[in-house]
Amino acid sequence: MNDTVRTGGCQCGAVRFRIHGELGRPSICHCRMCQKQFGSFFSALVTVPKDGVEWTREEPGYFQSSVNIDRGFCPRCGTPLTYRHPGGLEIAIGAFDDRSDLAPQIQVNHAARLPWVEKIFDAPVHEDPGYYSRQEAVISFQHPDHETEAWPARGLQL
Repeated sequence: MNDTVRTGGCQCGAVRFRIHGELGRPSICHCRMCQKQFGSFFSALVTVPKDGVEWTREEPGYFQSSVNIDRGFCPRCGTPLTYRHPGGLEIAIGAFDDRSDLAPQIQVNHAARLPWVEKIFDAPVHEDPGYYSRQEAVISFQHPDHETEAWPARGLQL
C-alpha cells in the first residue's frame, strides 16, 4: 500500500484536504470553462487517486458547468479547487501546500488557448526592491501552506 500523503486547501483555510496515494499527471487546460472557473488564462490541475481524497474541514461547494462536469470551490472565499468528471477528480495544483514537483506535463484543449499566452513570460520583470519590502509589511489573512490547528484565521467570517 502506498502511504504518500499530500495536503492543501483554499485561501482562507475553510476547505482543506489530504490526498492518500500517488497523484496522476499534472496538466493545464485552455478550455473556456477552465478559464472562467479560474478567472485566468488556463487551469492547472492534477488527477487524484480514486477514493484517495479526505476533506479535513469543510467540503467544497460545486457548480455544475456542463451535463457531466462540476467544479468545486470554497464556499467561503471562492478559491477554485476541483474539476470533477465521470473519469475522476482533479484538484487545482495551486491549492496544494507543496507544488514544487507538480509541473504540468501536458496541455489540454490547446486549440482554445489565448493567442498571446505563450508570450506572457517574455514580458519585462518588475524590478523595484522597495515594492517587495512594502509587500513584507502586509498582514496576510491567508491560510499558511501547512496543516495548523490555529484556525480560523483573522478575516474569515464564520
